[in-house]
Amino acid sequence: MRTAVVAAVLLALAVAAIAAGHGAYAAAAVATVVIILIYARSMMFKSQAARAAPTLTTPPPAGSARALVGVDALGDPALIVGGDLRVVAANAAARRLFGERVVADDLRLVLRHPAVLDAVRVAASAAAPVEREVTGLGSDNGAYRVRVAALGRDSDDHAGERLLVTFLDITQARLTERMRVDFIANASHELRTPVTTLLGFIETLQGPAAEDEPARKRFLEIMHREAARMSRLIDDLLSLSRIELDKHVRPQAALDVRPLIADVGRTLAMRLEADQRRLNVRVAPDLPNVIADRDQVLQVLHNLVSNALKYGRSGTAITVDAERVDTATGPMVRITVGDQGDGIAPEHLPRLTERFYRIDTSRSRSMGGTGLGLAIVKHIIERHRGSFEIVSKQGEGSQVLFSLPLAPTETTVTRV
Repeated sequence: MRTAVVAAVLLALAVAAIAAGHGAYAAAAVATVVIILIYARSMMFKSQAARAAPTLTTPPPAGSARALVGVDALGDPALIVGGDLRVVAANAAARRLFGERVVADDLRLVLRHPAVLDAVRVAASAAAPVEREVTGLGSDNGAYRVRVAALGRDSDDHAGERLLVTFLDITQARLTERMRVDFIANASHELRTPVTTLLGFIETLQGPAAEDEPARKRFLEIMHREAARMSRLIDDLLSLSRIELDKHVRPQAALDVRPLIADVGRTLAMRLEADQRRLNVRVAPDLPNVIADRDQVLQVLHNLVSNALKYGRSGTAITVDAERVDTATGPMVRITVGDQGDGIAPEHLPRLTERFYRIDTSRSRSMGGTGLGLAIVKHIIERHRGSFEIVSKQGEGSQVLFSLPLAPTETTVTRV
């Protein structure tokens, strides 16, 4: 929250500096806003990665008999390997990962992974445990931190010292780290364009166009448009951050969605009229209440209807339907927003909710899109424990459907 306040203050100072003709101060303030937002977002992803990485389970004490008893107590996949590289014991997690027949099999046939086998070879003659990070283990090709530690020689094992091999699943941590890297790259790219445009026009106004009134008015209009674009991007980034922070806290209030649909219609009335569009709303008369956050559901509706305005054909209708449906997870209220446009190719549908993903980048930017709208919608619906789906047919248009769970009292009434 303090980061958002600082960013807002600096952005206000930048606008004031532009209005006052202090281009250099405006550029510095804008650059500072960009750095603050990217740093704050990066720190949030780092904290998520730290929480996603579990701690390695402490291995059992040395001594074969105690180790064989203790391996089943380990939560992470664990194998005990003899000096001849045959698997002596495996806990339940290891059997799920490598198969039920792993015990008594040769480790080289079980894993077939050079990095793991190298760690076992080194640990057999090393004084300290050996660790490696590997990918491609198990049926899901996950990422694991492999730790190999010596257990000591057992009295009935003449092949050599026994080893404890544990596998710590770090797949989620690596995915989170990758998301952080991708986010920084994408956010930097999206912010670089308006910042570069602003700096270029500021330099021009300070130099050749300093006394050219028509050029100054034209440049200021472009600067205002670019600053507004950057402001929308910052707002969406902050909104996405707030939603992700609260994604594990489920809303508790009962909500009637009918007034929200009417609010969106009033808010977008001027844009609808300018494009000769109309909003056709069909709501079931007995529509029950849902468990939802009012502001977030309003944001979902606004984003979806705005998208229908941007990508639907001029003069065509936008439909918003709301009805009660029965699903596998229980009764819900399903809301469908549809447009009549060019539609979306099937290969793009699975990626539409990714951050900064656009089918047509130049068209999206020219219409004021940030590439975060559907990502925000998806995260809001996930927080509400609802469902989200996009259906599209090329040449006809698209429909976005989302469902929200009924309020408890409403659920009780429907069951009676």
